[in-house]
Amino acid sequence: MVSTKSMVSQVVIGLVVSLSSLGIGYRLGLSIPPQRLRKLAKKDSSPQLPVDEPTIVTEEDLVPEEEDEDGIPDGDLSTISAGLLEPCKMVLVVRTDLKLQSGDIASQCCDATLACYKALSQKNASLVRHWEYTGQAKIALKAKSEDQLLELEAVAKSLNLCARVAFHKNGNGEKVRSALAIGPAPVGLVNEVTGKLRLL
Repeated sequence: MVSTKSMVSQVVIGLVVSLSSLGIGYRLGLSIPPQRLRKLAKKDSSPQLPVDEPTIVTEEDLVPEEEDEDGIPDGDLSTISAGLLEPCKMVLVVRTDLKLQSGDIASQCCDATLACYKALSQKNASLVRHWEYTGQAKIALKAKSEDQLLELEAVAKSLNLCARVAFHKNGNGEKVRSALAIGPAPVGLVNEVTGKLRLL
């Protein structure tokens, strides 16, 4: 008959081994670039569904169109980093004075998000990977006017955060700033810029 002490010690050893394995696996997962993970996954001999050919992206595709229309230069996007378990997020600030329909808001947020993602992937890929591994948090917030949007963009860029504006064509066909994406970056740093804004 097995004693209670030996059974408890076996459970404790099992927990220690499990937690150690989990920690090592997590750490290795963070250190392996996504491209290498894809190559390792392709070596798997299990049957796979057919995959479309990848689209070739040129450097011209990585530069957002809105960047030229925006008068505020970027800071040094490569200086931002996050700690091992530090949460990161991206915020999407939408102007409420334009009274956009929900579909237009979604489209503008997507445009701004994609512009930030492309720019930061080029300048600070490790931060983008960290954001992806920690859940890709995105928060939608309200801005009252274009002036407030411009002010938030200027503050974000002064802190070396990635910030991109999306433009919406109004009834006259003019482009107006409608949404701003900031990040991804550590939560505390993003909150320095947008901490007082209300949720959308």
